[in-house]
Amino acid sequence: MLLLMISCANKHSLVTKNETSTIESDSTNSEIQKNKTIKVAADRTSQYIPLLLGKNIGIISNQTSLLTVLERTEVAPYVMGSKKVTYHLVDYLHNYNGIEVQSVFAPEHGFRGKADAGEVIKDGNDIKTGLPIISLYGKNKKPSQEQLEELDVIVFDIQDVGARFYTYISTLHYVMEASAEKGIPVIVLDRPNPNGHYIDGPVLEMEHKSFVGMHPVPVVYGMTIGEYAQMINGENWLKNGVKCDLTVIELKNYTHDSEYSLPIKPSPNLPNDTSINLYPSLCFFEGTNVSVGRGTELQFQIIGSPLFSKKDNFSFTPTPNFGSKFPKNQDLVCFGYDLTKNKRLSNLDLSWLLEFNKDYTSFKNAQGYTSKATLFNSFFTKLAGTKKLQQQIEQGDKEEKIRKSWQSDLDAFKKIREKYLIYD
Repeated sequence: MLLLMISCANKHSLVTKNETSTIESDSTNSEIQKNKTIKVAADRTSQYIPLLLGKNIGIISNQTSLLTVLERTEVAPYVMGSKKVTYHLVDYLHNYNGIEVQSVFAPEHGFRGKADAGEVIKDGNDIKTGLPIISLYGKNKKPSQEQLEELDVIVFDIQDVGARFYTYISTLHYVMEASAEKGIPVIVLDRPNPNGHYIDGPVLEMEHKSFVGMHPVPVVYGMTIGEYAQMINGENWLKNGVKCDLTVIELKNYTHDSEYSLPIKPSPNLPNDTSINLYPSLCFFEGTNVSVGRGTELQFQIIGSPLFSKKDNFSFTPTPNFGSKFPKNQDLVCFGYDLTKNKRLSNLDLSWLLEFNKDYTSFKNAQGYTSKATLFNSFFTKLAGTKKLQQQIEQGDKEEKIRKSWQSDLDAFKKIREKYLIYD
């Protein structure tokens, strides 16, 4: 039987175990080879389809789990055409003869990526495929042994953004841990890190471990999710020292300095490249009374608060919208900064935190607030991974001094990181 690519509404491909030689070849796309375009692991079907044939599989994915392959010609289905076709990984594998997708596991924001940050995700069924969806951001963040019972292998394919408090790497940890305990191999389909070009920020102190920071790494760690998976395994971070049977399907034509524009937003409040680049610096404000633009169309590109002086003559008013049902400072005019034209960052920028803390100190003194009144709430320490950063900001330390306090820990982390790098 010949390999046949049909429309998205029907079977994506029909393959038997004996026909793996007709699977999409990495060398078939001469355009990719010529221009050295980054090729995500999901596109490299020849590297992982043979590992899935005849298996019952579970897939950890969301709306970013897309793959693009060359369509087969109708006249000769075994011959590559020139038309590229994009599928969701779950749809593609669900309709692939010889592969049995048993279940889909959904991270924060859900399988189709429509839930608010922190919103509980419920179990259910996918409307399109009918497959059961198991939430990993509801009553359990780690798959139960019962949920893994019928599986032979797990495929993990989620686009990360390279910040410690972005929870997809925490989901990765728990999936690897549960799989190791069950003796099920995990295949990670690697994707580029849009913030992979630098390493910065305080290293997490383990007494502040939480789902927004599980490992002793800096805020920005400069690794792809595949490299990070290898570090989780190699540094014995899984419970009781278990080891995951891990396979990383690699990217092609990628380096850590590559600029990569995500084809689809990784979560509801990171709508574009600018927001993704600013996210590691601005997410600290989630632990303050300052809005990062949730409830607007410029999430993580604007910052402001009703408590502050008018900065740059810029203001905005958060209101409920897609991805933020109850935004911070809802219906209040917030004064702050428009960062939509900000140049691409290659380090954490603390200047905005320092500025807002200085302004808040002046505000509380003018209003006669007690000395305990603060810009920060308890979530800030979880995001920072240390109490020291808040203390440094509140006591008026300069940014240069704060950065120097990170340096020895960053140097130590970089030595650990080197052991698990796949790409230059």
